[in-house]
Amino acid sequence: MTSEKTFVNYGSNSSDSAQRILLASRRPASLGSTPAGAIALSMGEPDAGTPSPIVEAAVRALRNGRTRYTNLSGAPELRRSLAERLTVRSGQNVSPEQIVVTHGGSAGLAASILALINPGDQVLIPEPTYSLYADHLAMVGAEAIWVSNRADGTLDLERLAREAADTRMIILCNPGNPTGRVYSMAELRELAVILEAHPHLLLLSDEAYADIVFDGMKFLSALELPAVADQVICCSTFSKTYAMTGWRLGYVVASRRLSEKINLLHRTINGSINTFVQDAALIALETPAEHLRAMAESYQARRDIVVAKLSGIPGLSMLPPQGAFYAFVKIDSVLTSDEMTARFAAAGVIVRSGSEFGPSGEGHVRLSFATDPENLELGLDRFVDAARNFM
Repeated sequence: MTSEKTFVNYGSNSSDSAQRILLASRRPASLGSTPAGAIALSMGEPDAGTPSPIVEAAVRALRNGRTRYTNLSGAPELRRSLAERLTVRSGQNVSPEQIVVTHGGSAGLAASILALINPGDQVLIPEPTYSLYADHLAMVGAEAIWVSNRADGTLDLERLAREAADTRMIILCNPGNPTGRVYSMAELRELAVILEAHPHLLLLSDEAYADIVFDGMKFLSALELPAVADQVICCSTFSKTYAMTGWRLGYVVASRRLSEKINLLHRTINGSINTFVQDAALIALETPAEHLRAMAESYQARRDIVVAKLSGIPGLSMLPPQGAFYAFVKIDSVLTSDEMTARFAAAGVIVRSGSEFGPSGEGHVRLSFATDPENLELGLDRFVDAARNFM
């Protein structure tokens, strides 16, 4: 991966936000569809389904008439429970007033960007990374500056520091989608130094996969950077940890000054969140720590399958995933990422084009191993066979 910066102006002077998003978006229109007979290694969705205690809590809530509007910032009891959990995890005092319950993690990201970014603002995006950030920035009319990570997957902190003076926000995905990289404590603390030197600069940390970390690694949340607490916005979701993708429930944590702005934007667009879904989320937060560890270990076992299957094959390379449930595979081929993705689909395995995730993603494809081991093994066999035909 190169460390070159790519500047993308999505036409902040245009009044047509839909056109700006259309020009910016790298996300495929066919997202979520799988042809008959194909194996999908494309979607970031846990395969096991939502645990039954969470489902039963929602059913009870519905039967008890929990179908009415609730607080626009989120149910007070859910905000209290999240605050208590985050205080324990981060070692910092998180109050319920700092939390905005959102319509999925995506709405939390969108509300944060809409609330805090103005047309023409410059935003740094270390990449390869989740493609939705660019779409949100285009919606606002902001200017995205892609900053490629170093070849070893670490942040290009020197370049981020050089760009910081003219930048309003850095958007970080940690653990990373699509690479599965977990940024180290040293990197995040150096990032905090950059923030301290530039009090106008914000850090939006997308921590959707914070509970899915491998090999005993220590995950450091941006909430654990007390010196820059007023500059940090942390977005998360119930989707990955608790297999609640279709429930559409997330949350944002920020200082009260920032969370009030984010809340205003979110409630203006979305209104209140489904009452019974929030009731179920309270039960999700009671999931024993050992169950969460077992979940992470199950993904690590599947990560190990991917590494074993793809290691030693000429023309294929990747950095071993440290978290989340993705592998970002570089393929030595004259084909583009989009062309390779189409070839894989024709061979019966669906993957995502690396170019979706930023300029340095070209030449890569993303595999998701959030599927059962049997399908994963078969899909990887198809993947290797197809790759050998165009390398």
